[in-house]
Order: sequence, then C-alpha cells, then structure tokens
Amino acid sequence: MSGIYARRIAVVAASAALAATTGLLTAPTAQAAMPIPVSASTARSYLSQLTVSTEGSSSGYSRDKFPHWITQSGACNTREVVLKRDGTGVVQDSSCAATSGSWYSQYDGATWTASGDLDIDHMVPLAEAWRSGASGWTTAQRQSFANDLTRPQLIAVTDNVNQSKGDRDPGEWLPPRTAYRCTYARAWVHVKHYYDLKVDSTEKSALQSVLNGC
Repeated sequence: MSGIYARRIAVVAASAALAATTGLLTAPTAQAAMPIPVSASTARSYLSQLTVSTEGSSSGYSRDKFPHWITQSGACNTREVVLKRDGTGVVQDSSCAATSGSWYSQYDGATWTASGDLDIDHMVPLAEAWRSGASGWTTAQRQSFANDLTRPQLIAVTDNVNQSKGDRDPGEWLPPRTAYRCTYARAWVHVKHYYDLKVDSTEKSALQSVLNGC
C-alpha cells in the first residue's frame, strides 16, 4: 500500500474511534442521505486518474474477509446507523433496531415503511473491490472499506433491487431509476478513487458515458 493510502486508512480508523467515543448523536443521522459524492467534473477527473486493468480473479474472495456491520456506537452497528441516516422519522428500540420509519430507495424510487425491505448496499460491492485491488489489503483495511460512513459507499435501497445488482460494476448494471445514475456514477468513482481501486475498460466507458451526460 502507498503511504497516501495508509494515511487515508488511518484517518478512517480515527474517525470511527471518534464516533465510538462521542456517541450516536454525533453519527451522521441528521443527513437523511448518503454523503454527497464529488461533482461530475471532479468525478471525470478522478476517473481519468484510475488505473485501467483487466478485472482480477475472485479466487480467495469471501464476504468474511470484509468484516461489516461492525459496532459504531453503543448497540448500533453500521447497518442500523445507515437505516437511521437514510430514513425519515426512524424510531429505534433499545437494541438500535429500526422499529418504524419511512425510506425512499434512490435506485428505484420505491418508498418502504419496514426496515426489512431495505438492504444496505455497498456502492462498490465487496467482491468487485476484491477483484479491483482489495485482495491485497489487510483485513483491517477491508473492514474500514465495508463500514465507511464518510464516503458515499453505503446506501439503504430496496432489497431485491440491490440483489439484482449483485457484485456487478456500472458496465454491467446501473440503477433502474435513470434520474439517479449521475449521482451513482459520481459516488462509484469517488469511492474507487479514494481507495485506489482499478477499473476495467468496459466499466470506465460506462462511467464516462454517464458522467458526460451529467
């Protein structure tokens, strides 16, 4: 890992430690949205800086190698923090489970009132990250990636839409709600650039096409 990347991971770890010590009230619950990704012009610049390479192998990949939904504060894990952040009028019980609220899924435009209808999507899927460079990371680095609340990497969306995405990149899948595709591409590039992940040529072309229309 480069010195810059190591420093970035240190910042993520420090931010997580700060959140744990200051309590849930300082978690990003007031945003009611995923962190705003970089602008389209910045995303185009970032995309030009990414290494283009044939996608790597999935050999050795396991979701267990990306420890996720870790405790963020008290009884609240990453999933519950994102559900609170992305919803409206969310009520949580003593174990931090969302018992009521309303969630608008940006991917398909559906609104849900039961948290069980939502998945927390990793914008850049874990398996995609593995094939794009994360196979060489430490488990601690992969954990930071899988629970990143600072970058636009986690978002609450309709569960079956997230499952239809699977681990596909934008060359293979884009949100069915076309109005969100610009934000999606900006977020994807933002995350890949921050974590110095590679893109394949088809993925890059698809991202360029979306970003050029933003």
